[in-house]
Amino acid sequence: MAGVRGRWDDPNVDLLAVKLTLAPALVVCSSLAGRRWGHQVAGLLVALPLVAGPILLITELEHGAHFAAGAAAASLLGLVALVSFVVVFAHVARRAGWLGAVLAGWAAFIAVALAFGQASIPAGFGLALAAGAFALAPRLLPADPHEPDLALAELPAWDLPARAVATALLVLGLTGAAAGLGPRLTGVLTPFPVSNTVLAAFVLVLEGPVQLDDFFRGFLRGGYGFAAFCFLVAVLVIPLGALAAFVIALCGALLAQAIARAIARARHRRAPVAPSTTGEARANR
Repeated sequence: MAGVRGRWDDPNVDLLAVKLTLAPALVVCSSLAGRRWGHQVAGLLVALPLVAGPILLITELEHGAHFAAGAAAASLLGLVALVSFVVVFAHVARRAGWLGAVLAGWAAFIAVALAFGQASIPAGFGLALAAGAFALAPRLLPADPHEPDLALAELPAWDLPARAVATALLVLGLTGAAAGLGPRLTGVLTPFPVSNTVLAAFVLVLEGPVQLDDFFRGFLRGGYGFAAFCFLVAVLVIPLGALAAFVIALCGALLAQAIARAIARARHRRAPVAPSTTGEARANR
């Protein structure tokens, strides 16, 4: 590990640099994808571990495979907290607007994450909890607002830069707040909804609750890939090493997303519902 440590002299600076680079880029790319292909696609992209993955990789480089395996296993519990954020945000957004939704969603995430922060469970059990949370969450989202899908006005020029800056500032604040936390709590907090917060708030303010519903349902389906990634890193990084484990985990995440989408499409074909009457129909398109 001596050579690795020589390349990463200040782990905090390197971790922050990666998060500041990838998180804003993910938000901008997901925003553009949402405009082109719909908010469910944006949700699927945000569900990819493009922020948490590099964090876990740097953790492995700095602290070793056993540390990274424990952090990845703890991240599975963090995904349950992330689902709590989505459900609470969606409900509060209908009554209190974006700021109230963000604050309530963060409170829900932190409460669940802290509850799991001292837990030590096998990765397989964590995977089952995360998968169960992603399966249950769509049923807990608010009922379809029954609002028509209106043609959107052209979004302001400052929209994308504002999303990127908001994401960078949020990551900076979270990184500073996380300083000094132990590895298990750090792992649970790794899935903190950085990209979800920014995208969900902007979608709600600029486009409304129908599009927010599409975004969240796309994310929840893509979350199975996030869970698969964390699980595969947790079980493979010690026997196979970082490179093989992370490559296999990323492939597993993409495969899990593809399977989840195929299952949703198959269910929709068996029981078609008019898209104008339910958000679930939009989610299965």
